[in-house]
Formats: sequence, structure tokens, C-alpha cells
Amino acid sequence: MTKIKVGIISQARMTSTRLPGKVLKKINNKPLLWYHINRLQKSGLPIFVATTTNREDDPIVEFCLQNNLNFFRGDEANVLERFYLCAKEYDLDVIVRVTSDCPLIDGALIEEGVDRYTSRKNSDLYLSNSLSETYPRGLDYEIFSFKLLEEAFKNATYSWQKEHVTPYFYNEHKAHISNEFIANKEKKNQYRITVDTTEDFQLIERLIKEFNAHKKSYSEIIQIMDVNSDLANINRHIEQKKLKE
Repeated sequence: MTKIKVGIISQARMTSTRLPGKVLKKINNKPLLWYHINRLQKSGLPIFVATTTNREDDPIVEFCLQNNLNFFRGDEANVLERFYLCAKEYDLDVIVRVTSDCPLIDGALIEEGVDRYTSRKNSDLYLSNSLSETYPRGLDYEIFSFKLLEEAFKNATYSWQKEHVTPYFYNEHKAHISNEFIANKEKKNQYRITVDTTEDFQLIERLIKEFNAHKKSYSEIIQIMDVNSDLANINRHIEQKKLKE
């Protein structure tokens, strides 16, 4: 039986509206993208950085070249197409979707998710820990087959479906698509360990510099947040961007 090829595709760009250039902002002389990739590598899966063809994203490509990382360049607005063409170019059977503004994402957590996904043996399964809203924002991953990705690429019609890649799987109520949402043991979605604003960056900077969070598991990071309320207060007021329909 042919072994399926599972890969992580992380979308990255420099033109963030709230914090431009955030993925290459540095902490301890290392860009956030370095922490992100380093954490993903703990999953043992191949990683592919999906950036855009824009000149502004040349520094991301340069980072990939310097660090011997696989990358793909595609359309900025149609991220669904970018994922599809990236997965097609690298011949992936199963895709783990993450975003590069999550420098403390946990590769071991993703590995658990992939193990659960592959045990289901269902190419019509969409599995995610982000829609359960029990994990801190910044640990998000989504897993789906190339078969489903190709279906979404061919059939998604709205701009918000193309921008956010996966709404076709969980918003269209397709009878053949099975949705499985993984929940954390305790609800901890009040914490933000993603980077979208200056305040988010300030929190990650403290977590890394003061607590070596980049060397800790997600549960250890949650414990740090639990006992240091001043950390959570840094970006407690920041609201996640809503999916536009």
C-alpha cells in the first residue's frame, strides 16, 4: 500500500495590515518565522512556506533559501489557489494548514492531530483544533486531503472562501464532508499567542525572553499564562479578525 505524503503548508506574507513585516520581526536576533518553523519541525513533517509573488515578499523567499526551506509563490488574495498549487507542486496527499504568525505553535500537537486524521482513513474528513475555540489562538491547525482541497479550489466562488482556504469545508454543509473538531481539555481560548498587532508581539517577546517559551510545550506555555496574569493583559483587548462573508 502506498504511503500517503503529509505536509505542512504555512502561509506567509509581509503585507499584514495591522503589523506589516511581522513574520520577520526579530526576538533575540531571530525572526518570528524562524521560531515558527523551528516549532513545526517537532512534528517530523515536511514544511512548505506558501508566500506571494509580490516583491514585498522577496525577504521571505530569501529566508527560505538561507534556511533550506521548501517554498511556493502564488496569488496574494486567492490563498486557496496558492495552497492548491503548492500542494500540487509538492505532490501532497494530506495538507496541514497553519499560518506563519504563530511563532509558538506546537509541532507535537500537530503530530497528534495528524495521527488522529490518518487513523480515520477518510479522504473526506476535515479535522481542526481551531473551530472548537478551546485552545489559545496561535496553536491553530487544520488537516484535509488534497482531494478535498482540489474540490474547494474548483468549486469555491466567494472571495472570503478563497482568502481563508477552508470555509468551503465547514460552512457549505456538504453531505460527504465529515467535520471533526478537536477540543483542549480545558477552555483556554482567552489567550492570544499569535502575532497580529504590536501588543501581540510584545507578549511573544516576553514569553520568549523571560520564560524560554519557544522551548516549551503548549501546555507549559498555558501554565505560564495561567500564573502570570500580567502577560495575558498585554493583548487581552485585541480582537481576532472576523471571517468576512
